[in-house]
Amino acid sequence: MPASADLLKELRIDRSAPPPAPPSRKRWALLAVFGGAIAAIVGAWAAMGHGGATEVETAQVTAIGGSGGGNATAVLDATGYVVARRMATVSAKITGKVREVLIEEGQHVEAGQVMATLDPIDADAQRALAASQVAMAQSQVGSIDAQLREAEANVVRLNGLIKQQLVSRAAYDQAVAERDSLRAQRNTTQRQAAVAGNQLRIADQNIDNTVVRAPFAGVVIAKAAQPGEMVSPLSAGGGFTRTGIGTVVDMDSLEVEVEVGEAFIGRVKPKMPVESTLNAYPDWKIPGEVIAIIPAADRGKATVKVRVGMNVRDPRIVPDMGVRVSFLEAARPATAQKTNPGVLAPAGAIVQRDGKDVAFVVDGEKAQLRAVKVGRTLGDDREVTEGLSGGDTVVVSPPESLADGARVKPKAAEAESQ
Repeated sequence: MPASADLLKELRIDRSAPPPAPPSRKRWALLAVFGGAIAAIVGAWAAMGHGGATEVETAQVTAIGGSGGGNATAVLDATGYVVARRMATVSAKITGKVREVLIEEGQHVEAGQVMATLDPIDADAQRALAASQVAMAQSQVGSIDAQLREAEANVVRLNGLIKQQLVSRAAYDQAVAERDSLRAQRNTTQRQAAVAGNQLRIADQNIDNTVVRAPFAGVVIAKAAQPGEMVSPLSAGGGFTRTGIGTVVDMDSLEVEVEVGEAFIGRVKPKMPVESTLNAYPDWKIPGEVIAIIPAADRGKATVKVRVGMNVRDPRIVPDMGVRVSFLEAARPATAQKTNPGVLAPAGAIVQRDGKDVAFVVDGEKAQLRAVKVGRTLGDDREVTEGLSGGDTVVVSPPESLADGARVKPKAAEAESQ
């Protein structure tokens, strides 16, 4: 019996105990906890660069200086352009209509080679008129010469008769005067014939002016006229009249013009060795030397223009190409400490983070934050002495939200894929 009583007590309901929580509320609480954890994980995942890639503009870092065959060290770098010392836009000396154009872009021409011809109708008519005037003047000279011979013979005959007192003195004087008059007329007609001859030579020159020739040997870089168009050495017809046939460049006269800041012009000397690097061929080092330092400064830009020659003649070098010039000096003694020349990076790639100069380097698909030490400003670039190496790819104008390790996608790569 006692065992049965205990069993009955266990079955009795305890009214004082709190009721259990409904199962549905426990389920919602667990889901809320797990949802918050998942959201935190996703946010951390995106913050670590595992979300969508940020599109950025990138550029490559360029090493400064170097060595000129191991015997020279760069003391200054500057940017400029390839220019031609001999370049001419060839035009006709007269106004006329183009009959034929014998050049094309990229064609090599020799000095004196015919580039175009103009319609010579007017010039031919002027020459025919000048030739007729020459013939008329020569015929007048012949007529005067015949009359003069007769007058001289008459004077000689009357001179003998006057000694015999067979003619009067007045008749003799009249014959002498007629002879002298004919001599003066002959001189006048001879000068008129000479003038007519000069006019004929001018007419011949006008015909030659209808032929446009190359002033020197070079390459045609522009063709400006077509058959049927009017050309003139002056803009006589406003915008409807061409002033040139084509542009010729002497490729042997190519050189480099760079602008050096006033603060660094003291490092540049005439005949100083240099190395030029074309933007189109960054691995090609072209040796040369300083031709001249132009003795004038640009007040607005605080720069001085320097002419640089190139010791290489190559068809890859064309006018208006961008070029970077490294001015070299003799190598220092071997015992001297070698300094790091640094690199050049776009000025927009250097930004401030927490009061420090930093740059974002693209490594694969991520952007790595690097602290840098900057130096001079060279045009649109900044000298970086620490933190970057030649060949690194940096983010230009990185957004404020870009963090270390974030995924990035270069815009250039996207444009190429399209």
